[in-house]
Amino acid sequence: MELKNIFNLEQIPKRIEVYDNSHISGQYAVGVFITAGLEGFIKNGYRKFNIRFDEIKNRDDTAMLREVLLRRFKKEPQKKESDQDNNSKKIDNLSQGPDLIIIDGGLGQLSAARKVFEELNINPRLVCMSKGEDRNAGEEYFHQIGQESFTLPKTHKAMYYLQQLRDEAHRFAITTHRSKRAKSVTKSSLDEIPGIGKTRKKALLNHFGSLDKIKSATIEDLMRLDGVSKSVAEKIHDFYAP
Repeated sequence: MELKNIFNLEQIPKRIEVYDNSHISGQYAVGVFITAGLEGFIKNGYRKFNIRFDEIKNRDDTAMLREVLLRRFKKEPQKKESDQDNNSKKIDNLSQGPDLIIIDGGLGQLSAARKVFEELNINPRLVCMSKGEDRNAGEEYFHQIGQESFTLPKTHKAMYYLQQLRDEAHRFAITTHRSKRAKSVTKSSLDEIPGIGKTRKKALLNHFGSLDKIKSATIEDLMRLDGVSKSVAEKIHDFYAP
């Protein structure tokens, strides 16, 4: 694989973990990583982390990354083989460290990750992947500790592969964040509307994108959603009417 030569790895990476996070101004924050191998994405190797705000003073991307990496790589006592259940083969073994870590971010994320790994006394191969000055796809830069940042030609097949990895991590982070946000919202004011069940709440949030848009929707807007009758639309509209 060309990644071995591009990033000066000792061997072809058989396990790659790609990290990203998602939040809105620090709210509903989640961190994730996805896993890929020689045969593609390893879906049972995906993990998500709810960011613990009470442990973060500065709620920025690097602080969130720090928490995720600490929780991912903090060594825990290994289970004895006899303690593992019959389904253990179906569960991805996180004790197997990645051959390559890719983080969506630039020099700030690189510095934060380096400090975490120094604290944990581990030295995994690490690459941060940031977009170019205009944040255009195909102009990504790659950053490594102690090396000059560089990019690859847009048509380079390794560039396309790395974009796929980054995009999958971003997709997983976004869907995880949206799920957390939806659960949080549906536990608040939408729960107070009589006759609005979980399925309809989820459909409303997916359709309108946010609670604020539901609040400002007209009866006609609400009725455009499948399963929302005029009476239900009126009930929602009247609930949020000033």
